[in-house]
Amino acid sequence: MKLYCLSNDPNKPCHILTFREITLMLDCGLSMQSVLNFLPLSYVYSNRLHNLPVWMPNDGGDTDVEGELRENGDRIFIDSLPEFCPPLDKLIDFAQVDVILISNYLCMMALPFITEGTGFQGKVYATEPTLQIGRLLLEELVTHIEQCPKANFASQWKNIVHKLPYPLNESFKPKSWRQIYNMANVNESLSRIQMVGYNEKIDIYGALQVLPTSSGYNLGSSNWIITSDHEKVVYLSGSSTLTTHPRPMDHHALKNADVLIMTDLTQTPISNPDSMLGLLCVVVSLTLRGGGNALIPCYPSGVIYDLFECLSIKMQDLGVQNCPMFFISPVADMSLAYSNILAEWLSSAKQNRVYVPDEPFPHALLLKNSKLKHFKHIYSEGFSTDFQEPCVVFCGHPSLRFGDVVQFIELWGNNPRNCIVFTEPDFDYIEALAPFQPIQMKVAHCAIDTSLNFTQANKLIKDLKPTTLVVPECYTQPPVSAPTLTELVIENNSDRTLIPYKWGEVINLPLKRKQGQIIMETEVAQKINPIEVKTGISLSALSGALTIKDNVHNMTSFDAGGENKLQKGTHYEWGLVNVTEFLQKLAQEGIIDAKVEPSGNGVMIHLSSIDEERSD
Repeated sequence: MKLYCLSNDPNKPCHILTFREITLMLDCGLSMQSVLNFLPLSYVYSNRLHNLPVWMPNDGGDTDVEGELRENGDRIFIDSLPEFCPPLDKLIDFAQVDVILISNYLCMMALPFITEGTGFQGKVYATEPTLQIGRLLLEELVTHIEQCPKANFASQWKNIVHKLPYPLNESFKPKSWRQIYNMANVNESLSRIQMVGYNEKIDIYGALQVLPTSSGYNLGSSNWIITSDHEKVVYLSGSSTLTTHPRPMDHHALKNADVLIMTDLTQTPISNPDSMLGLLCVVVSLTLRGGGNALIPCYPSGVIYDLFECLSIKMQDLGVQNCPMFFISPVADMSLAYSNILAEWLSSAKQNRVYVPDEPFPHALLLKNSKLKHFKHIYSEGFSTDFQEPCVVFCGHPSLRFGDVVQFIELWGNNPRNCIVFTEPDFDYIEALAPFQPIQMKVAHCAIDTSLNFTQANKLIKDLKPTTLVVPECYTQPPVSAPTLTELVIENNSDRTLIPYKWGEVINLPLKRKQGQIIMETEVAQKINPIEVKTGISLSALSGALTIKDNVHNMTSFDAGGENKLQKGTHYEWGLVNVTEFLQKLAQEGIIDAKVEPSGNGVMIHLSSIDEERSD
């Protein structure tokens, strides 16, 4: 069994697992950190961005890059459509992948890069919410970028990366970066997905079975259990033990695995999600009371549902409930609709509201009372009529490089009464704001990450009792943000084997097949006559026809008219030979010239007459 790591970001994982001649891809996350190096895309012409000074190397010799790089403060940005860092395609041919297992909708953004134009012919499995909400995220991403086309495509800067200032000079494999796919690629890749339910067993070419269980992270998020007849592998990605809107994590089925692969732990190890949510509500409410507007960059699904609920309550407590909330996204209407019809994937508290009957999420009531309004874009019909200040705006993209958020920062950035609140942990908020500096609006960092922290992960591992634990190497050392907190690591205990891995590595996992399963015909099974050869071990000789198809072994009796080439009464010896008894048997057959000679851990018996014949 081998594990390949194709992603440089453990929170956007992509792995290849080879097991019993089956090639599985575990998630296909897309690293978007590269987009922070690009200038924001604006729906309308921006004088400020357009007039940023062009940057050139000090030696002046690389004229090919002229116009590709612009300078703002001490940062250099690429003036081009943003590019993304897809999973590594050098270690394995994607056409060889048999199955892709997707854990959650945040870990499928690279799917079109993998399935389209690569010769991929395998199967893709995901839950219904993962497919439907993943579709929304993919559509939103493509729409944001396609609505802001750029005539120029910058590529020459990649040839002089070593001459560029930080952080461009530390860009990760920039020549492998790619521009975003189109909607045709998105639709084609999503058409390959087969929807599965929790605890539904799926046969993989007769060799393996895979089964998704709830991971508690977001709607439809899964951990995957991969089993053969005698082995068990668990892939744990994007899991949460906190009580939010998704169905709770099911950890019972994950116990006693031969191999546990754990990734996608929290990106905010020193923050508590509950305290961050409380802080966000206070910051937004106080901003509104001061006559300012609150801007919250976000994805169109996930934590945003909890934000609607908690924020509306806090706004009422502080007397600013009349300030409207706007949700702006190309898929805003579909996101709100799906969240209320996917009841079976919700927590029991949310499910119970459905049977009252009532909407599982309070945002349905907010919509009815016009406290929450949704639009596809800021230029959508009716937005300018309904828009009023002060207000709260939820819109994308959290990177601040494309989407309606760019327009709102341009609109509100120079007013210190306004506030931008960062809730998504995927991007460094200082880096995200860099092209907009200097900025006057207040900035609040309230990143909310409900996935497992290190304390929860270590407790869960102790409960699951895996034989071998496989984690990204960065989880075995304190995070960069808190290098002195040595408790923020995955513990290495003596009762299990810990194997770390990193990007681009291929590691051998200590799981070897020792047993297999054969399905016997009744007639063959009736002939079994076990004889105990050792305490607890019995053997029996069998004759029959063994057929192997789709990795399933079947043993049947020989056809009535078929010829049995095995001689009846044939004995199959097993165990150690008693040399003295063997020599006596030879003598009884007239062979009396046998000589015994020690050889390694055993003996060699020479028959003199036969040795002499060979020498002649």
